[in-house]
Amino acid sequence: MILVLSLLAAVAATAAVPGARMLTRAAWPEREPNTGLWVWQCLVATVLLCCLAALLLSAAAVFDTVRVHLFAPAPEPVAAAYDLTAAPPWTAVVALLLTGGAAWTAAMLARELYEGRRRRLARRAQLRRRAPELPAGLGAERAERGPLLVLEDEYPDAWLLAGTPPQLVVTTGALRRLTGRQLDSVLAHELGHARARHDWLLHLSAALSFGFPAVPLFAHFHEQTHRLVELAADDTASRRCGHRDAALALIELNAHRGVLSCASPGRLLAHRVRRLLDPPPRLEAVPRSATTVLASLAPLVPLLITFGPGLAALR
Repeated sequence: MILVLSLLAAVAATAAVPGARMLTRAAWPEREPNTGLWVWQCLVATVLLCCLAALLLSAAAVFDTVRVHLFAPAPEPVAAAYDLTAAPPWTAVVALLLTGGAAWTAAMLARELYEGRRRRLARRAQLRRRAPELPAGLGAERAERGPLLVLEDEYPDAWLLAGTPPQLVVTTGALRRLTGRQLDSVLAHELGHARARHDWLLHLSAALSFGFPAVPLFAHFHEQTHRLVELAADDTASRRCGHRDAALALIELNAHRGVLSCASPGRLLAHRVRRLLDPPPRLEAVPRSATTVLASLAPLVPLLITFGPGLAALR
C-alpha cells in the first residue's frame, strides 16, 4: 500500500506543479481553446482522482469498517495484495488530512453553487422589475418570455443569464449600435457559452481556486478557464458570422468602457479583438485528436495505480 500511496502522490504532484506550468506556457490552447479546456479538466480530474484513491486506501488501512465495506465484493487475495494491516502509523494522519481536504472541497463547491444561484435569482428579479410580464387581461393569452429579452436602456450591453432556460438579454442601446450580423455574432457568442455549459466549468474552477489558493494547478485552472471559455465562444461566433463582424461587435459593445487599451485591466478584451481580426491557424486534425486522446487517458493513471495490486493478485 505504501508504494501505491507514493505513486499516487507523485502523479498528483507532477500534474499539479510542472504539468500546470507547462500547460499555462503552451501556445497551442490559443489556437484550440476547446481542446485546451478539455486538457485542463483532465489534468484537474487526475489530481482529484489521486487524492480520492489515496483517501480510500488510507482510510481502509486505519478503519476496519471502511476496509470491510471497501473490499467486501473482492476475493481474499485482493485485500491481501494491499497489505492494509501493516500500514505505518502516519497513514492515519494522511487519512485525516485527505478527509479534511475532501470535506473542504465539497464545502467550497456547495458555497460556489449557492452563491451562483443567489446571484442568478437576484439578476432575474431585477429583470422582472425592469421588464415585468404583461398582465393576463391585456391579451388573449399570457405573454411568454422567450430566450431573448430586450431591455429599454441607452447603455449598450448584452449578457447571458444562466439557468433553465438560459435568458439572453440585450439592451436597446446595443441594438442601435450593432448591425444585424454583429448582433447575430453576439447572440452566437452567448449561446455558445450556454450550450457548452461554461457556467458549470467556471463554478468548479472558482471553487477549487478559492478553496486551495496555494495549489498552482487550481490557480492556473481558474485563470485559464476564464480566458479559454471566452476564446471558445468567440470562435463559435466567428464561425457563424465571420471574424470581422464578431470583432466589430466586441468593439461596439466595449469601446465606451475604456477597456480596449492594451494597458488597461481589460487587456483580455483587446487580445480577443486582435485574435478575431487576425485569427491564428487551427491545429491540424491529427495533433488535435492526439492531444484530446492523451488528455483523456491521464485520469486513468491513478485508477491503474490503485487497482494494479488487486488485478495482479487475480492473475
